[in-house]
Amino acid sequence: MAKESIYNLPNALSLVRIFSIPLLIVVCYWSWSRAGVLAAAIFALASATDLLDGYLARRLGRVTTLGRFLDPVADKLLVSAALIMLVYLDRAPAWVAFVIIGREIAVTGLRAAAVANQAGLVIDSSWWGKFKTFFQMVAIIGLLVKETYLGLDFGLVGGLALWVATGLTIVSGWFYFKSYWAVISRSDRPDAP
Repeated sequence: MAKESIYNLPNALSLVRIFSIPLLIVVCYWSWSRAGVLAAAIFALASATDLLDGYLARRLGRVTTLGRFLDPVADKLLVSAALIMLVYLDRAPAWVAFVIIGREIAVTGLRAAAVANQAGLVIDSSWWGKFKTFFQMVAIIGLLVKETYLGLDFGLVGGLALWVATGLTIVSGWFYFKSYWAVISRSDRPDAP
């Protein structure tokens, strides 16, 4: 079997997402009046690479083991850094950031355990998880901007989206654990295929 190349565009896009984190953090520290808009733009562009890298990996046939690992790690790091900065800027409650980041770490650990313990079992993303991600992105962008532009109160939209994202974080986390235990229970039975 030929060795897969880890040097490809989808993996590079995941790395761009990781390398955008220090820039996001620095911009969040700026006292410039439009720093929030710039931080939101950086976050939005970095988040967009998540859609693009998965699509390109499948389309170009460049799905790699590294990419399967790097993509979700880059997502978790970007969201975690943004949430921590929102807590620092006093735009999000610390307990909400803890719940969201804790769930991300727990589900990542669950997926790793599933792969390690069940001979490659993959726990796919659910629609609950996709909705959670959407509302997280809206919340983070809105709270980074925080101002009103073109008649839209980004801070209000971001705050409301953060509450929805928090609820979906809990619900989707519960579904991931429920799915995992259901699979483990079936595979532990002596009559399991």
